[in-house]
Amino acid sequence: MSDHLRRRIGPGLLTAYGVGVMVGAGIYVLVGAVAAEAGLYAPVAFLLAGLIAAPSALSYAELSTRMPEAAGEAAYVEAGTGSRALGLIVGLAIVAGGTLSAAAVLRGGAGYLTGFLPVPFDLAVAGLGLLLVAVAVAGVLESLALAALFTAIEVAGLALVVWAGWSAPASPDWVAGAPPYLPGIGMAATLAFFAFIGFEDIVNMAEEVKRPERTLPIAILASLGITTLLYVLVTVAAVRVVPLEALAFSEQPLALVFEAGGGPLALLSAIAVAAALNGVLAQIVMAARVLFGLGKRGGALGLFHRAHPRFGTPVLATLLIGAAVIAAALLLPVSDLAGVTSTILLVVFTLVNASLLRLKRRRPEAPFTVPRWIPAVGLVFALLALAAFALGAMD
Repeated sequence: MSDHLRRRIGPGLLTAYGVGVMVGAGIYVLVGAVAAEAGLYAPVAFLLAGLIAAPSALSYAELSTRMPEAAGEAAYVEAGTGSRALGLIVGLAIVAGGTLSAAAVLRGGAGYLTGFLPVPFDLAVAGLGLLLVAVAVAGVLESLALAALFTAIEVAGLALVVWAGWSAPASPDWVAGAPPYLPGIGMAATLAFFAFIGFEDIVNMAEEVKRPERTLPIAILASLGITTLLYVLVTVAAVRVVPLEALAFSEQPLALVFEAGGGPLALLSAIAVAAALNGVLAQIVMAARVLFGLGKRGGALGLFHRAHPRFGTPVLATLLIGAAVIAAALLLPVSDLAGVTSTILLVVFTLVNASLLRLKRRRPEAPFTVPRWIPAVGLVFALLALAAFALGAMD
């Protein structure tokens, strides 16, 4: 066993990985919820949400060049606060959040699959989970190449949704138009912010990336930009062709757009399965790298800081995460725990931005730097999103 991962990933695959994580389930679910608040101005809400996420993404970009290692957030918080214990807690929280997220998405993907194939649900969960774990063990290049294929399928599917939205007659709501309701757009932007969570997974691939000081910032910022554009285009198509009331109350808003354009719904279901598999694979790969990075600190987690001599992957960490994902998908009501993942990540965003502020005061130079106001704004935005999410959870 080795304690080093293989550097096999370039900016193209890493960007595709980031896009796949962010597009994932968000585009299939959040469009309706955002349209319920912002109406015809839902695309503006997604654009604002991308801008809100940008400061934290820039903070991650700088920190990834300062400390290009797996378990990135744990390293950033430990360096910024001087607390090894807090860094460890952050790392374990990221692992837990990734595991729960992957379990929830795995259940969703299995549900779509059983919708058009006569396969028992539990068998679909276990079969898909084991397949993805095998790919994750086989190699990071293989994992990210498959993720890139899934991402290409997702993007092609979204392109079909956009085409459907512009080939069908416009809805009466679109034709009539409506003045913008600014409070609704603001609330919708808060909801849409969660669609952009995922860029932070990129930094945990740092030890398998070629020229990380260049590749990581490119992948983080490019994936955020591409995802923002996709969300805006798809949402414009949705509000153009589907009446707002129907869009707001639909659990499958893109299916309404696709149906309006005459597209076969089975095709959209197959694309949704690809999106789910992409999300699960990305989270398994990410969480295993965080465990690998935490193992570098020794102690009980030290056994995870080992890479297979042939595959070059953290096999033990990957098998543990994969088993936990499959078990959680089969045994736990993970759909009820989605809020836990969002809360964990917003707390981490807060700590990461605060850590960068402290690090910039002590050591301003870095391979990639952003102005000091960037992490300050990212910190404020993360706190505001956390407060809004907490208030929404109490309603």
